[in-house]
Amino acid sequence: MTQCERMQQGLVYDPADAEIMREQLRYQDRLWEFNQLKPSQLKEKIKYMKEVFAECGDGCYIELPFRANWGGRNVHFGNGVYANFNLTLVDDGHIYVGDKVMFAPNVTVATANHPIEPSLRAKGYQYNKDVHIGENVWIGAGTVIVPGVHIGKNSVIGAASVVTKDIPENVVAVGNPCRVIREIGERDRAYFYKTERIDWENLPLFDQCH
Repeated sequence: MTQCERMQQGLVYDPADAEIMREQLRYQDRLWEFNQLKPSQLKEKIKYMKEVFAECGDGCYIELPFRANWGGRNVHFGNGVYANFNLTLVDDGHIYVGDKVMFAPNVTVATANHPIEPSLRAKGYQYNKDVHIGENVWIGAGTVIVPGVHIGKNSVIGAASVVTKDIPENVVAVGNPCRVIREIGERDRAYFYKTERIDWENLPLFDQCH
């Protein structure tokens, strides 16, 4: 079994393997070019995501700079994904992002990990475990999501959280390690900030529904 095959199967492998490095550098070069784009070059941004990402839906947007070990090759974006500045996707494994997910600035999503066994780490070996982020999730600024985590749809991850375990749907979770603090409920339909009410009647996208 080649090191590339071991990588793809989630086994411990050598990321410095010559075949892997040749392939990865091609994507790194394209990513460097992507990060030189001007803010006004929206079509070029979309072209990159459509060509390089494993999947990219419609209406996705990334503020530059953007960092990814494989340039996004193993990234799966749904529709309407928004990423603010300095998103880092350690995409040695696959990262699945649902529709309308929002990433605040300085978020890191990692799939790559290293064995605890010192002799393996000394050789630089690693393994990858996929990350899944459900639709309509909001990831707060400075959050780190570690390999193998699943985050359920509609949930909010508070700023500076370290997500080490799965997070269910429809909750607010925060902290290091990240923990669920409450469910999203009726009060969230009434207030957007502390005691400030949501004026549904003045939001044209919602006047048909409320």
